[in-house]
Formats: sequence, C-alpha cells, structure tokens
Amino acid sequence: MRLVLKFLSLPFIIITWLLYGICRLLVLASGVILGILSGITLIAAVILFLKAGALPGVAFLMIAFLISPYGIPKLAAWLTGKLGGLNYALREFVMS
Repeated sequence: MRLVLKFLSLPFIIITWLLYGICRLLVLASGVILGILSGITLIAAVILFLKAGALPGVAFLMIAFLISPYGIPKLAAWLTGKLGGLNYALREFVMS
C-alpha cells in the first residue's frame, strides 16, 4: 500500500517543484518592481502630507508599506517557502 502511495505522490512532486520554481521567480521579480513603486509611493505620500493633509498622506503611506518588501511580497515569499517545504516533504516520503 505504501508503494502505491509513493507512485501516486510522484505527479504532486513534479507539480509542486514546478510551482515552487515559478513562484520563486515571480517573488524575486515582483520584489524589485514593487520596491521601486514603494519608493515612488512614499515620495507621493510626503507630497500629499504637505499639500492635501494628513488623511491622504497616511493612506498613501499604508499603500507604500503594503507594496514594500515588508508587506505583500513578504507574505508571498513566506507562502513560496511553505510550498517548497511541501515539495521537500513529498520527496522525503518517496525516498524513505
């Protein structure tokens, strides 16, 4: 029975391996792009603080934080790491 489960898990290993590779590439590329956009949004937030008031400035600061490397890209990197852990666990199951 265990041998059957090992054979059934092989397609999942391939799928998770491909998804992990694609997700890592997307996380790296989006981190660079969103980092640049975060800087631009930060500059816009400072200008809005001076011109329009505190509320629009705070809103843009929150958007800048979410697209900074500590916001949504960090969450995506964490999820990608979990996908890699799942791939590793499946490979260990098959190899044991």
